[in-house]
Amino acid sequence: MDDAALLAAELLARRWLPRNHRLVRRALVDAELFAQLEQRLAQVGLRFVDNIYAEHVSVALLPAADQAVLGEGGAAANNNLELPRDAQALLVVLWALIILPKRERQTSRQASTEETQSDFFPGAKPLPGAASVSPVVSYKALLQDYGAQLGKKLRLDVHLKLLERHGFILRRQDDIAEGPLLDLLLDYDVLAPRILDGALADVLAREAAA
Repeated sequence: MDDAALLAAELLARRWLPRNHRLVRRALVDAELFAQLEQRLAQVGLRFVDNIYAEHVSVALLPAADQAVLGEGGAAANNNLELPRDAQALLVVLWALIILPKRERQTSRQASTEETQSDFFPGAKPLPGAASVSPVVSYKALLQDYGAQLGKKLRLDVHLKLLERHGFILRRQDDIAEGPLLDLLLDYDVLAPRILDGALADVLAREAAA
């Protein structure tokens, strides 16, 4: 079995891999291996998912396969994990509380590094790791602030376990942290403007008017 097939098989079996995995590291710098990996995945309707701000990589359906695989109606139209609506809402809330501030910290530190770093090796400029800048969310604060909207304690606990099982979050006693897939499978470019210019903008406007 060649390296492209082995990496594709491992991604399918494990669902995500760290960026420092031996074959992942090779694929991200070896154009030939990356092309072979993309070809193998595309043959079964999948694409490689990578994000320089995340510490893991994964796979997802190609757009052309979405409708054929997930169908047009019901929950399958927007996810294949059978997440109920309040679990999807909780996922978006946690994404906004964790990924938005993490991305701001990463980009600000990257800009600072670029201003002070020598240009002798521009391709080697480091990006701040997710672990060092990713915030955690207090379970008690989440329950107090959003419990009423998200089904109260019982349903909130059920959905947190579901999101943890699917790799979106990690639980550390009272803390809720970023999981391997939280910054990979939710599209920042689509979701961030909707939150910052939509729901969050309305909240800020109400607070300013109060």
